[in-house]
Amino acid sequence: MTNTHLESGEGHGTREGALAGIVVLDLGQVYAGPYCTHLLRALGATVIKIEPFDGEPIRWRSSGATSGQAFLMLNAGKQGVRLDLKKAQGKQLFLDLVQQADVVVENFAPGVMDRLGIGWDVLHASKPEVILASGRAYGNHPAAEGMRGMDVTVQAMSGVVTTTGFPHGAPVKAGPAVVDFAAGSHLTSAVLAALFQRERTGLGQRVEVAMQDAIVPTLTSNIAGLLEADGDFPERTGNRHGGLALCPYNIYPVTDGWIAILCLRPKHWTGLCHAMERDDLAEDPTLATPAGRVMKMDDVDAAVTAWTSGLTKGQAFRQLQAVDVPAAPVRSLHEVIHDPVLRDRGMLNEIGEGERACTVLGSPLQMGASPTLPVTPAPLLGEDTDEVLRTLLHLSQADIAGLREDNVI
Repeated sequence: MTNTHLESGEGHGTREGALAGIVVLDLGQVYAGPYCTHLLRALGATVIKIEPFDGEPIRWRSSGATSGQAFLMLNAGKQGVRLDLKKAQGKQLFLDLVQQADVVVENFAPGVMDRLGIGWDVLHASKPEVILASGRAYGNHPAAEGMRGMDVTVQAMSGVVTTTGFPHGAPVKAGPAVVDFAAGSHLTSAVLAALFQRERTGLGQRVEVAMQDAIVPTLTSNIAGLLEADGDFPERTGNRHGGLALCPYNIYPVTDGWIAILCLRPKHWTGLCHAMERDDLAEDPTLATPAGRVMKMDDVDAAVTAWTSGLTKGQAFRQLQAVDVPAAPVRSLHEVIHDPVLRDRGMLNEIGEGERACTVLGSPLQMGASPTLPVTPAPLLGEDTDEVLRTLLHLSQADIAGLREDNVI
């Protein structure tokens, strides 16, 4: 474990996280890499975000160099270093930082790390204990050589786009960036496993997550439906179950919007029939099983729609909760970001003051013995360069000034 005097967010001295003492060099870009390091920071790691002179691409999404809300949400609590890795001095500074680090996270295009002279072979030779975590679109495979990808293109390649939308409509991308964040979550798991294995072996390793590999498991219902189908199977099922194996399973209209309802267990179906006051449906033997209801899916959906159409979201939701039927109102994003449960659990937080006030993400990884650490706002571009070089590499102020004059930092 690397020792460092740098603190991972506020209160580090009294509320150490599970990864206290672990130092992560974050070369991540946009969502996948930065989300991985966001989760590691929330677990207590010190994360040093290393960016080129114009910053990582997500900074470009706003008029200011550091004010983009997406950047602020994913990079709070990290320390910011500006470093030109294309210069020999910049590369050497990075390798010096690797000596003080435990993990390097990157999701550059294939080959970039090697071209910069800081690929796995170099890092491993420099420090055998270091872990290199790499995010890729399609992974290290001959057929994917040279292929680049981002969330929407991997959605298209992996089948997410073709399974989203309604049967007779055009394919639609998923609304959220599901691929990026699935990949970032998986990459975090790989890093934690590598850290655990290093405790046994003393050696680091390279871990890799391909975005396509991370998202394909989310298509389990769709793929299962296709494999089980006797003949053609619709790739797009709208708001119905992706494998057409459950019914009711849909988004139904109410007087003030929409509500999601599904029936998985027998008690859910009987509970729904009770709420709808449709004992005739509950007593129909052909509707007693999911397969039977799927065979009469249009009729079942019509019956549910007739009931929900006369209720508000709140009325339908309360009645369904009372009979233990899985349901939820379809909420707007405005409602979601003001949700008291998300706020109380720390998934959305307001931090900073004045121009640096912002909304930031929390972590879904809740650990009772090591509370999630509070955070400071995301760093300005290169904000902590001097402190990191002074503290980790023991450079003098004159040395740092010389590097800045040479445009290395």
